Amino acid sequence: MANHPSNAAASVQTSTRQDALACLRELVGHPEADFHEGQFEAIEALVDAGRRTLVVQRTGWGKSAVYFVSSLLLRRRGAGPTLIVSPLLALMRDQVAAAARAGVRAVAINSANALEWDTVRAQLAADEVDVLLVSPERLTNPAFRENQLPELIRRTGLLVIDEAHCISDWGHDFRPDYRRIADLIAQLPGSVPVLATTATANSRVVHDIEEQLGAGVLTIRGALGRESLRLGVLKLANSRDRLGWLLTHVGDLPGSGIIYALTVSAAEDTARLLSEAGHNVLPYTGRTDPADRERAEQLLKDNQVKALVATSALGMGFDKPDLGFVVHLGAPSSPVAYYQQVGRAGRGAANADVLLLPGPEDREIWQYFATASMPSEEKASDVLHVLSEAGAAMSTVALEARVDLRRTPLELLLKVLAVDGAVERVGGGWRSTGHPWSYDAERYARIAEARVDEQDSMVIYQDTAGCRMEFITSVLDDPTAAPCGRCDNCAGRWFPSDIADSAMDTAGQTLRRAGVAVEPRLQWPSGMDRLGVAVKGKIKPDTSVSEGRVLARLTDLGWGGPLRELFAAGATDRAVDPAMLQGCVQVLREWSGAEGGTPWSGAGRPAAVISIPSRSKPQLVATLAEGIAGIGRMPYLGQLQPQFGGPTGSRGGNSAFRLAGVWDRLIVGPELAHALTALQGQPVLLVDDLIDSRWTMTVAGGALRHAGAGAVLPLALAQAG
Repeated sequence: MANHPSNAAASVQTSTRQDALACLRELVGHPEADFHEGQFEAIEALVDAGRRTLVVQRTGWGKSAVYFVSSLLLRRRGAGPTLIVSPLLALMRDQVAAAARAGVRAVAINSANALEWDTVRAQLAADEVDVLLVSPERLTNPAFRENQLPELIRRTGLLVIDEAHCISDWGHDFRPDYRRIADLIAQLPGSVPVLATTATANSRVVHDIEEQLGAGVLTIRGALGRESLRLGVLKLANSRDRLGWLLTHVGDLPGSGIIYALTVSAAEDTARLLSEAGHNVLPYTGRTDPADRERAEQLLKDNQVKALVATSALGMGFDKPDLGFVVHLGAPSSPVAYYQQVGRAGRGAANADVLLLPGPEDREIWQYFATASMPSEEKASDVLHVLSEAGAAMSTVALEARVDLRRTPLELLLKVLAVDGAVERVGGGWRSTGHPWSYDAERYARIAEARVDEQDSMVIYQDTAGCRMEFITSVLDDPTAAPCGRCDNCAGRWFPSDIADSAMDTAGQTLRRAGVAVEPRLQWPSGMDRLGVAVKGKIKPDTSVSEGRVLARLTDLGWGGPLRELFAAGATDRAVDPAMLQGCVQVLREWSGAEGGTPWSGAGRPAAVISIPSRSKPQLVATLAEGIAGIGRMPYLGQLQPQFGGPTGSRGGNSAFRLAGVWDRLIVGPELAHALTALQGQPVLLVDDLIDSRWTMTVAGGALRHAGAGAVLPLALAQAG
């Protein structure tokens, strides 16, 4: 009799394995398919034992097969639908399509398919859904949380947290809303199994995820080495050489692939350069329209384009099994992030090429993004104070007008505070919970230190003489890390390093290309009355500035580097560089219509030059304005006059506070007013060093218009962002 339980358990296991294997073969469409090591163990833990399970396996191992097979088996045993929390729309689209191919009835609720929500709710009510995918942000939506979530929790047969490293604030893709999943897990009946999956987690992140899942977690961790990938690093002197290499060799790379860039500007500029040279590529960034993104993904999957030139917006979950290459124009900030991105390649193919072209500007970009994502104690206190005083829910727009934070970092901060229980999202916006909150300086210091260590590791990866795959998997704490025998250090350089002279010339011309249009402000920000500025609605045409120009954005590949050095913290003020002055002359020439286009944005040729006073770069601005006036044979009328100490504030901050910091602080002095009167309403060129919020130009231009100037044409060396 004592053997009966074990015999019964063995019988159940055999039955589950047979059923699971049949589901797997239907899923992949191959009658001889079998489980990878660890796949059935995960399925068995979920289906037979109802356990909480964490699967850490390399990209392409088949994590989605685990939750689709488990979902089908649980549904056949009478369980409710599976709820999958998935971080990206592209990932949801791929998962829904993969489920349909396997006969799994999958639907999604996200921001891109609002018109389908009623249909989805009806399908759920009729028990016609096997898998429901939602974003973590949807879990915090008040209407969804109050109207749909309770019933989902009651009926859920399996909870899946895909890309679970987003739970961890140590992770490279930390999403505050993922921290809400711990609350969701706590509300589930103890009998409901929970699966978390990721390919990019070191031991520290794994431990953090395990804590979020609760007690008794089964962690199944496999080898992370990717036998199909051939890694390499090619160090080139500058952006011209890197772009020249791409122009020379992108057509020789195998199949179709992804070219990653660190910033939106770099991705767009690189895509334009390659397209103009005849290469079939498309940009893919956070600024790309969602419909265009979806189209670009499909074109790449169908091998209708050579490459997408993308930021990290194209990453988690994008599934093209035969992706032939990944090239990085600039290094991601950590080996973990790099592994995640290169994992797009070689998922269903024996070979794929992965090449890193690091740049000297990489560290500056890493530092910017790391700083932007960290909550500030001062800003957090401001938000809590305003919400506490309000006594009622405030919309993000209303709150933005009361605290000096731009929309995106404000929304991120609110989510962090919500996870900590200090605020909550309700109908009508956000409100204070009244729960005490303190800034965990030690925690954020640890995170900042960890990110610096990751950045250092990425530099070491570039310089290592050892196996590159072994290095990356070791950083991910893979105990099976071993030399791959394929990378450039193991087998010798597999990629060419030559650059065609014509490609070098073309890249140089592109990088020297100057001029970015700057749209004028058309609307005053809301809430200005609270800041003592009596303006609202549209800016009147007779006080607005015309479309302007800058030499380049600080994030641009060409002029961006020298401009970043010029405006770096602690950089000394100096006369304008002759090359930059000539670059501005090129901008003016094109702006004048000499090389096509609308001359001077339709405003007419400026009759004089005026400058904005600068607190940090007075010599730079003065010599720039005087140089342009001399070359353009226009009189330089001097600068506006600071009042009340001149403009306040610094780069960053939200629109309302930036406007309040410059309002009434730049006036037209008597001499300048007299000179403007003599111009009799002719256009003027208004020169500054750096455009950020555009409010300084707007207010200064308005003052000039009031003093009798005609159209005001803004010109600056650089634009932030």
